[in-house]
Amino acid sequence: MFKRVLAEALGTFWLVLGGTGTAVLAGQHVGFHGVALAFGLTVVTGAYALGRVSGGHFNPAVTAGLVAAGRTPVSDLVPYIIAQAVGAIIASGVVYLIASDVSGGYDLAKGLAANGYAEHSPGGYGLTAGLITEVVLTALFLVVIVGVTGSPATAPFAPLAIGLALTLIHLISIPVTNTSVNPARSLGPAVFVGGWALGQLWLFIVAPVIGGVIGGLIGRFVTEPEASATAASTPPGAPAE
Repeated sequence: MFKRVLAEALGTFWLVLGGTGTAVLAGQHVGFHGVALAFGLTVVTGAYALGRVSGGHFNPAVTAGLVAAGRTPVSDLVPYIIAQAVGAIIASGVVYLIASDVSGGYDLAKGLAANGYAEHSPGGYGLTAGLITEVVLTALFLVVIVGVTGSPATAPFAPLAIGLALTLIHLISIPVTNTSVNPARSLGPAVFVGGWALGQLWLFIVAPVIGGVIGGLIGRFVTEPEASATAASTPPGAPAE
């Protein structure tokens, strides 16, 4: 369990560092497309590196969805979520430290890539749009995860498919909420920004978890007849040790 929890913390750290770090430090150069790709690349590389240890969730909504899908034991839920939250907060701290060491410092009013709606949405989208976006896209993310990890034939390519799915999700929803689909990713920047970011954080905890559970149940219903007993253990990476 210690190794699996550590892998989840490291993987989530990598995801938040790579994704939000790109947004904060290089966003003006790479734009939405580059940030979307950065998030996808962190999942691909992190899952290939650490998936064999913990399953490579790096996301409380994914863990909740895989519990609902019967792919992850309930006993892993709390330890994984704690590890993911810790990894995300540390990563956001690192991003903030780097961003602050520049002439003039870093103004937290810029948001540190925090998620938001209404006046804090990149495109000015409201609460309803944010709620729908986060629930639907997280649900579809889980359908992809459950589907691609449900067969030994596709499992070796799971990190690639999941990373591409996350890239697509960001391309769709960065203008709406700055894209969460991951409560830990949202928690990290909000801890440092405080104020409005903490006030709106509830949406980016509740909506992805609801979407994750829905997606896990749908994915289980659709793919269960074809899923082997071996593949049904610990996705989205290779079987945990």
